[in-house]
Amino acid sequence: MNKKSFFVDFSLLKTNRHFRNVFIARTISLLGLGMLAVAIPMQVYQLSGDSFQVGLVMALEGAGMFAGLLLGGVLADRDDRKKLILFARAVCGIGFLGLAVNAWLPQPQLWVIYLLAVWDGFFGAIGVTALLACMPFIVGRENLLQARAVSMLSVRLATVISPALGGLIIAFADVGWNYLIAALGTGLTLIPLLALPSMRPQEVEEHHPLKALAAGFRYLFANRIVFYTVLAGTLVTLTTAIRVLFPALVEDAFAGGAAELGLMYSAVPLGATLGALVSGWASHVQKPGQVMLFVSLAAFACMMALGLNHSFMTALFLLAAFGYLVSIASLLQYNLVQINTPDQYLGRINGIWTAQDASGDSLGTLGIGVLGKFMSSLGSIFTLGAVAMTLGVLLLGNKTLRGIEKTDG
Repeated sequence: MNKKSFFVDFSLLKTNRHFRNVFIARTISLLGLGMLAVAIPMQVYQLSGDSFQVGLVMALEGAGMFAGLLLGGVLADRDDRKKLILFARAVCGIGFLGLAVNAWLPQPQLWVIYLLAVWDGFFGAIGVTALLACMPFIVGRENLLQARAVSMLSVRLATVISPALGGLIIAFADVGWNYLIAALGTGLTLIPLLALPSMRPQEVEEHHPLKALAAGFRYLFANRIVFYTVLAGTLVTLTTAIRVLFPALVEDAFAGGAAELGLMYSAVPLGATLGALVSGWASHVQKPGQVMLFVSLAAFACMMALGLNHSFMTALFLLAAFGYLVSIASLLQYNLVQINTPDQYLGRINGIWTAQDASGDSLGTLGIGVLGKFMSSLGSIFTLGAVAMTLGVLLLGNKTLRGIEKTDG
C-alpha cells in the first residue's frame, strides 16, 4: 500500500502501462481541444461579427455533446469500450480536418462550422463516456480516486496552456493551423490507445437503446448512494456559473478592467489545479460522503463571502479557494459514483452523470444571468451561494451519504 501523502500520488503512471497510455492520449487530446476552444469562437465572430452566432455554435456543440453522452453510455454497456474510444477519436479527427479545410477555403462557410461543431461534440462525448466506463477495469476500483486526480491535473494544466498556445498560432499564422494541429494530435492519440486491451462489459443487456437508457435511469434512482451523490454534484455544478457575472463584478464592485477580469477567470482554474495536486488526503478519508458534503458547503460559504466582499485581492483568494473546494468535491463524487456502480451500468451512469453536469452548468448560467437582471452582481452571487448552502445543509441531513464508509475495493 502506498504511504499516505497530502499530495496526489503519480505512481500509477509508472506501474500501470494501460493508464499511462490513456494519460498520454488524453493529454495530447486536451491540448488540441484547448486550441479549438479559442479557434471556433474567434472564427465565427470574424465571419459573422455577431456574439449571438458565437453563442449559437457553442450551444450546438453542447447539444451534440449532451446527446452523445447519453447514447455513448448505452453503447459503452453493450460494445467493446476500446473500439468505441478508437472509433470516436478517429471520427472527431475527421471533423477537425474538415474545419481546417473550411478555414482555408476562399470563403469559409458558417454552416460548416455549425455542423462540425455538433459532429465533434457528439462523437467526442461518446469517446469520453466509453473512457470513463473502462477506468475501473484499467486501474482497479481501489485506485479510481488516485487516477482521477492525476487525470484532473493534466486537464487543468491543459486548459491553461493550450488556449494561450492556440491564440499565438492564430496571431502569427492562421486559424486553420489550429484545426490541423488538433486533427494531427487526435491521430497521434490513436497510437497509445491501440495498446489498450479489449474491454467488453461483463454483462450485456440486449434491449432497445431507449429501454437500456431507461434502465440506467431506473438504476440511478434506485441506488440511493449514486442518486444523492449525483444530486450533490448537480448542486455544486450550478454554483460554478458565477463566472457569468465576472465582467459585471469587475466593473461594478472593483472598478477594474480587462486585466482584473483575466485574473478572476484564472483564479478558479488555479485553485482547481491546486485541488488536483494537493488531493492525496482525499484518498484516505473514512467517510467520503460526509467529507464531500462538508467540502461542498465550504465552497458555498466562499460564494457567500464573495457576495459580501468589496476587495479585489480578497475576491481572488475566495475564487481560488472555491476552485480548490469544487475540485476536491468533484473527485469524491466521481469516486463514489464509480465504486457504487456495477460494471454493466458504468457506461450509462457515467453518461447520465456527465450529461447532468453539462446541463447543470447551462441551467446555472441561465439562472444567475436572470438574477443579475434584478440584483447587483454581488447580491446575485450571495443569493446563489445562500440557496446552495440551504440545499446543501438539507443534503447533510441525509443518512445515506453521511453513513458511507471507505472501502478498499
